[in-house]
Amino acid sequence: MSNEDGTRIIYRRTPESTAMLANVKRAMAITATLNRLTFNDADEIRALFSELIGKKVDESFLLIPPFYTAGGDEIRVGRNVFVNQNCTFYDLGGLDIADDVMIGPNVSIITAAHPLEPSQRRAATIGKPIVIERNVWIAAGVTIIGGVTVGENSVVAAGSVVTRDVPPNTLVGGNPARVIRSIGDDRGNLRKGA
Repeated sequence: MSNEDGTRIIYRRTPESTAMLANVKRAMAITATLNRLTFNDADEIRALFSELIGKKVDESFLLIPPFYTAGGDEIRVGRNVFVNQNCTFYDLGGLDIADDVMIGPNVSIITAAHPLEPSQRRAATIGKPIVIERNVWIAAGVTIIGGVTVGENSVVAAGSVVTRDVPPNTLVGGNPARVIRSIGDDRGNLRKGA
């Protein structure tokens, strides 16, 4: 069941929860194979990741294993996307990653949650979409929680926890992540070797 905002609720002991469990088992089998590969196996990694998400990824896609997911079929990735090692993408709510995105090591992108009420926690799984727009850099150890959009050209500082939308062209950091400052294209200020 999906709401207008893209939130997906899957109740326990339903045909939807049975399908979700089957998809988790499928994803675990694919990622177990993927995680035996090395950086030098880029073509095989792309082939397995394509199988995982159900769509061929661009030749520019690069992922360094290990990688973990609880589904995979709700992940969409653009061109020139880099995913560093030890990342976890729980994609039940939908995960859209645009072109030119860089994702650092140990990043967790989690679209799934459970109800807060103790009596309901095991009764349902709730998925809220995450959108990562073009040219975003997500630094090491970041956690992104479902229901947010990370705006174009933004940077999420290492160790941050993103719980709300990140405006385009900003640097955010902390727990919860807050805007630190605006960022722009300062390539003209970079010095060779600096």
